[in-house]
Amino acid sequence: MENFFLIAGPCVVENREITFQVAREVKAVCEEVGIPCYFKASYKKANRSSLNSFTGIGNQEALEILADVKKELDMKIVTDIHTEEEAAFAARVANVIQIPAFLCRQTDLLVAAAKTGKTVNVKKGQFLSPEAMRFAVDKVRAAGNPNVMITERGTSFGYHDLIVDYRGIKALKANNCPVILDCTHSLQLPNQTEGVTGGRPDLIETIAKAGVAVGFDGLFIETHPNPSKALSDGANMLPLNELYPLLKKLKKIRKAIEDE
Repeated sequence: MENFFLIAGPCVVENREITFQVAREVKAVCEEVGIPCYFKASYKKANRSSLNSFTGIGNQEALEILADVKKELDMKIVTDIHTEEEAAFAARVANVIQIPAFLCRQTDLLVAAAKTGKTVNVKKGQFLSPEAMRFAVDKVRAAGNPNVMITERGTSFGYHDLIVDYRGIKALKANNCPVILDCTHSLQLPNQTEGVTGGRPDLIETIAKAGVAVGFDGLFIETHPNPSKALSDGANMLPLNELYPLLKKLKKIRKAIEDE
């Protein structure tokens, strides 16, 4: 069994300083532990709980910062899109175009992402069974792009919670593509009455350990130097200084499985 890879970064590009701080740390930590990595940050956030929630610093400025991270730090970039028109724009920089969970059934969006030729990472909708994700994968492949990945990010469990059903990995892997576990958004507490999504970042280590143990190919972890001051999704992000010790533990779990 090969080692897992990591997709990590802040939820959104807040400014150049924080983006580069997180990118440098993610790169250094992954090189130290020996884990392949991608840097993830959204240049724009469209799915927000409140009208007043932060959505970004401007699409062009944010994408230029991601381009600089890619060039200066030699990192592969993951960012998400929300409309067909955004696909070509994001593809100027992104190595992986990510489809948000709420949009995973949008045929035109999937086809537009596929036609960029970039790898397409489709997040499983909170409302979908693992088996149903084959249709999203089929849409990308039918558009002529074989480079597709699936990310599990939890299933709606009542109005204010999500749950990860690890039994679903078998159905997801049946699509013959990399399968990733989103260790942060799976711990969201959506639809809070105050209009800000909550979370349980104290459980990131728990579900990440389980994810590595059952054989996920990759992990998705949003991280920030100070989650309490993050402009988006701070309630479920891992503090940046906890990334290294967590990855060391996870690599030991994967090695133990390999040694069986």
